[in-house]
Amino acid sequence: MSTTKFTRDHEWVLIEDTTATVGITDYAQEQLGDVVYVELPEVGQAFAAGDNIAVVESVKAVGEIFMPLTGTIEAINEHLEDEPELVNSDAAGAGWLFKIALSDPTSAAGLMDDAAYAEYIAGL
Repeated sequence: MSTTKFTRDHEWVLIEDTTATVGITDYAQEQLGDVVYVELPEVGQAFAAGDNIAVVESVKAVGEIFMPLTGTIEAINEHLEDEPELVNSDAAGAGWLFKIALSDPTSAAGLMDDAAYAEYIAGL
């Protein structure tokens, strides 16, 4: 079973058992504009929820990416090194950033679902 959740920092988190795939939302990529560079964490690094772990640079801004849930980086999207524009063209698919081996999958309960995220961005 998989579930997609959202953070207040505009990251989407696709949770599949004890693994989570993370990317930025369409809202975030629209706010950033054309992405020109993505700096990702190293595989094997462990982070706590809320840690600043990656950077997405665009022609008009730099966006910091925060760890949505505590865990260890198990994969990064290496395609972004040569094709950072994937974040713009397919933010919720081919533009994913990294995968996490979750320390506590139940901690995702604190993240927003689709409806809560839609309401959150409507108020911005």
